[in-house]
Amino acid sequence: MTSFTSRRAVLKGAAALVVSAGWPRPARAATPHVEWYVTTASSPWQKRALAAQADGPADVLVQANPPLQAIEGFGACFSELGWTSLSILSEADRDSVLRELFAPGVGAGFTLCRMPVGANDFSRDSYSYDEVDGDFALERFSVANDLETLVPYIKAAQKHQPALKLWASPWSPPTWMKTNRHYAMAMPEPWQKGVENGLRPDQVGREGTDMFVHEDRYLDAYARYFGHFVDEYRKQGIDVGMVMPQNEFNSAQVFPSCCWTAQGLARFVAHLGPEMAKRGVAVFFGTMERANEGLVDVILQDPAVAPQVKGVGFQWAGKGAIAGIHRRYPDLRLYQTEQECGDGRNDWRYCRYAWTLMKHYLRSGASAYLYWNISLKKGGISRWGWAQNSLVTVDPEARTYAYTHEYYLMKHLSAFVRPGARRLDAVSWSGYENQLAFANADGSTVVVIQNDLAEPLPVRIRVGGSVVAPTLPADSFSTLVVKAQ
Repeated sequence: MTSFTSRRAVLKGAAALVVSAGWPRPARAATPHVEWYVTTASSPWQKRALAAQADGPADVLVQANPPLQAIEGFGACFSELGWTSLSILSEADRDSVLRELFAPGVGAGFTLCRMPVGANDFSRDSYSYDEVDGDFALERFSVANDLETLVPYIKAAQKHQPALKLWASPWSPPTWMKTNRHYAMAMPEPWQKGVENGLRPDQVGREGTDMFVHEDRYLDAYARYFGHFVDEYRKQGIDVGMVMPQNEFNSAQVFPSCCWTAQGLARFVAHLGPEMAKRGVAVFFGTMERANEGLVDVILQDPAVAPQVKGVGFQWAGKGAIAGIHRRYPDLRLYQTEQECGDGRNDWRYCRYAWTLMKHYLRSGASAYLYWNISLKKGGISRWGWAQNSLVTVDPEARTYAYTHEYYLMKHLSAFVRPGARRLDAVSWSGYENQLAFANADGSTVVVIQNDLAEPLPVRIRVGGSVVAPTLPADSFSTLVVKAQ
């Protein structure tokens, strides 16, 4: 690791070089107002005083032009175990958590969230909205299960954020629409002790196959299944504005899942697109969990299907494909759809890793960034034995809750980068590449920056005609909000 002394010398030398080279400086302007928020492993969300300077060299230059992708929002996913964990709390505590997560100007200020269509890996158990074999007319379609969990969960969030936008994806179709006639695609691993899903060896799915029954009557019924889902949720006052046809369509999982080929999904989107168009609902391709741009090309280069696809969602290993897709389809909307979920420890180590994911996706053209679990019981164990992280942990015995490190990291962006903001380049002549920058419509500039050293690090950041010069605490995240006066 570079020593603090040598790192500082490099920064000074680089700044001096820029000045001597005659790098053009912006015209002087009124000194802006600066808000500074800091999070460390032991002290989250500390507000500190900082004054901007009118002039001087800088280590990082925030470039206002050209503005990059527009940001649609930040958020997380609603799941049944999220609601059942929050339901352990008193009504007042539960409302306090949701206010902190969703209320504008209070905490994280989430504006865009995901929800499942039927069961997911953090539901109470496997289920769909119509398990009556051969019900192509969907006469038995019902969201009654969700009235106990997802509907009250989303409404509780809407209370604090009425403008909340939602998109949805299924983990599994109804079992009678699948070739293996089962929710799951994989048998439990030996380490998943006590986990049973009832799958037989002859029912196991595999990547690169279509486990949905590819007959027109099934494809048509499944498209109308999505339509019924949108309709029934609208009756509850919950509007779903976008859908993706399948979560992780390459992955055979021990929990509800379904493998598709990209060609199979193209055939389904040909049915799904018109059904969603009747309701004004967008269709994205995804979610992409493989670093294979060619899977996206199958859809976007099909002249009959491509006009119906408004964007693509990426998660997990899909992060290896997003940058290339953004370069080749620069006008396509791209979402990061699920942050990698950790191991249930919710430790600082994983928070630091989460920052690398945020930088990667946002620098690669993502216009939305979604965390996964909003809330879980301590340990984060799913119905199928997988421990995962969450923004909030609930102690079921004490009936108390705590915000995790990753919550505060999300808040460092979501609390200040508003929908419609544009990402900006933040370049460094000194090799400092640990920052993201955004311009809000109100004229404020937001810089989120990490000091990954074990000692304090001074850094000078030029925003417009002024320089902001914090000394970043050791091993910390900072948000600097620069507002013209």
